[in-house]
Amino acid sequence: MDADILDLVRSCLGQVRVPAHTDKVYKDECGFSFATPVSRGGLYINLSTFQAYSANWVELDHRRTGQVLYLHEQWTKVPKEEPKEGKPAPTELALGTEGGFSDPAAPAYDTITESAVVLVPAGVRVPLPCPELPELILQSVAAIQSHDSAKHEAEVASWTEERRVSRYAQGLEQLPATRRIPTDPAEWRCDETGTTENLWLNLSTGFIGSGRPHWDGTGGNGAALRHFEATGRRYPLAVKLGTITPAGADVYSYAPDEDDMVLDPLLAEHLAHWGINIQHMQKTEATMTELQIQKNLEHEFDRMTEAGADLEPLTGPGYIGLKNLGNSCYMNSTLQALWALPELEARYLPDPARSFEAAPRDVPGDVLTQWTKVGSALVQGGTPPDEIAGQEDPAPPKAVTPAIFKTLIGRGHPEFSTQRQQARDAEEFLVHLLDALLKAERRAASGQLPGADAAPAPRDLFEFELEDRIQCTVSGRVSYKRSKALVLGLNVPRELALAAGAVDTSKRQRVEEGDAVEPGQAGAREAAKDPTPEIPPEACLDAFFGEQRVEGVYSAAIQDNAPATKQTAVATFPRYLAVQLRRYYVAEDWTSRKLEVAVPMPDALDLERFRGRGLQPGEEPQPEAGGDAGPGPAAIDEGQVSQLVDMGFGPHAARRAVTAAAGAGPEAAMAWLLEHLEDPGIHDPLPISAQAGAADSADAASLEALTSMGFTPAAACKALAATAGDVERAADWLFSRMDDLAALEEGEEEGGAGAEAPSAPPADASPSDGPGRYELVGFVSHMGANTSCGHYVAHVRKNGRWVLFNDEKVAASHAPPKELGYLYFYRRVGA
Repeated sequence: MDADILDLVRSCLGQVRVPAHTDKVYKDECGFSFATPVSRGGLYINLSTFQAYSANWVELDHRRTGQVLYLHEQWTKVPKEEPKEGKPAPTELALGTEGGFSDPAAPAYDTITESAVVLVPAGVRVPLPCPELPELILQSVAAIQSHDSAKHEAEVASWTEERRVSRYAQGLEQLPATRRIPTDPAEWRCDETGTTENLWLNLSTGFIGSGRPHWDGTGGNGAALRHFEATGRRYPLAVKLGTITPAGADVYSYAPDEDDMVLDPLLAEHLAHWGINIQHMQKTEATMTELQIQKNLEHEFDRMTEAGADLEPLTGPGYIGLKNLGNSCYMNSTLQALWALPELEARYLPDPARSFEAAPRDVPGDVLTQWTKVGSALVQGGTPPDEIAGQEDPAPPKAVTPAIFKTLIGRGHPEFSTQRQQARDAEEFLVHLLDALLKAERRAASGQLPGADAAPAPRDLFEFELEDRIQCTVSGRVSYKRSKALVLGLNVPRELALAAGAVDTSKRQRVEEGDAVEPGQAGAREAAKDPTPEIPPEACLDAFFGEQRVEGVYSAAIQDNAPATKQTAVATFPRYLAVQLRRYYVAEDWTSRKLEVAVPMPDALDLERFRGRGLQPGEEPQPEAGGDAGPGPAAIDEGQVSQLVDMGFGPHAARRAVTAAAGAGPEAAMAWLLEHLEDPGIHDPLPISAQAGAADSADAASLEALTSMGFTPAAACKALAATAGDVERAADWLFSRMDDLAALEEGEEEGGAGAEAPSAPPADASPSDGPGRYELVGFVSHMGANTSCGHYVAHVRKNGRWVLFNDEKVAASHAPPKELGYLYFYRRVGA
């Protein structure tokens, strides 16, 4: 090695760090593009921040951070013949990527890795291995190469189930250490069978045994469990040897009252008893979480096969797909629909390089940067083909993998931060995303939004106001109340659907399989074989905007509760109107069902007739409640409570639901209850204040709903104020601010001083308004029995034709199924 180069390297040692186990290492994706180590030019990993950049962006990182030393990783894939023993087991949650599940259409590869230490911008390159390099650099490089990538860690964490501390860990009995367990994995053997895989060390006896066999023939031979039984079930805790790292390991409790993965807070001490220094251990086998990922996803990927291969495939700017990350189709379809809006391109993409220049130091952790990166790839083709395409394929990419963005946008959210199927709801994700983007913009550095004046923020494009008119049937007095919304949710009238011969998906399956027809459903077999019944969209609109009777509403005019009528209208029409068609309902067995019904949503939608105009001539408003004559107590409709109890719900949960529905009827109460069955305290009695509160004062129920989730009243009040009293949006608002809850609560207690500004617009800020006439520009469809399972795809109108976005597959659509959509996007005519 040249002495001048060595001196130059030594002069930069102050910039080098060795990543600890707690550091995140972003080594498999560029921070500003979707380039990978397989891409042309590979990736340059900063030896201080451990963030990776392609050849096109590494000099920008050098200017921003001052870093000179980078680890350059260039991988080359070489096709190989499939081994006779089968494909290697996947190690990460991905399809068609290194370590992920294999793409059936793709050939197998060997990967040749070339590594070097590079000095930027001088371009000096020191190929590895090079023992002459300073020891600090060699340690940093080795740690980066052996460290799990941040992407992989996030995917595993999203699948990780909550584990409890074993009750047997404290005071665990350990027999005298008559043996020392070798630290070299090559020396580990099952004490009973001699096998070398899936080995578990009993922390009490020092016995090494094979794990239990799995249903598919993998796993082990069960020696560890047999040892537990043979020793009188006295020593329950065992650790998986190949998973031990300084950060912990997989520990299982065979005790009948636990029989599950557990935590052992004294693991280091228990291992030291058998001669194992946890600080010197490295992972050599997949953890149980990683194995669970493999089992859950192999089948999922196999069944996500595109039908209709005769469609014309499309690619290039505006037609880039998004790879599915196991359960990200709800996100992929929503992103494709949003990035088709020209306002987003104008706001975020006039100069991506300028936005990246102003990005904060934590590039992978900045929502705005990663959002711009995704948009640049989808709309503009983002990364040059010579950077992202692999060496064996010079063609531009047809799809990108939004792994970093998915992890980032879901952080702190109870559903979108996981891989649970319940998280798959495009409408909920849309609302969450719009709020998260607005929050990110308010924290953005100067220069990150070069197009801020060119177009409104995405949330402002969708936000509108609803107007509720409530008229007391006794006094005739009226009151008007406005609330903000981002989605117009329309129920499909179930009675009309059933009358038209619709059956739910589970019933259709039973009918087709020849099961007996249930009583009262004699026509179900015939209906199941007929074309899907059709419900006109006007019926859904009339059900939403029509007059409803509400019981027990407090009337200030008579200072008592009285029946009332309620009618909803649209007070302001947004530039883009998101319409959710709720095809799902809750069956008598509490399961969510989907009505097989067609609702032919029109290309042109005129809602002007539903515009709210406030107090009209001849109407008498309700008097203002003054003095001591505050709102009277609103009686909970015990009839509705009884209906819910008769369906099997608990009485306290039923009363909470009826209170939260604020007189909207038993269906609304049941819908609320089904959404909150998992809430902590749902079966506890209502507080007296909530039971005595007025129907117009649904704040008590909203506050209780949030505090039952563990939030303080101060934070809950602030969230409700920021979201116009919408409980679901308030919950999302709070979950997206988990790191800031202390400041929020402190600000509330001090009257708001010093609290962070809410991510929703101020309460007195009115959304934009215009004519209520719209044209359809896109829709998201859901295939499956309910939103907890199935698959989402998007149809988007681009350049005068419809395009199907099915994850990474993009094709021209000749007959978009507009009648089967779930979430529709309408643009205001003339906007």
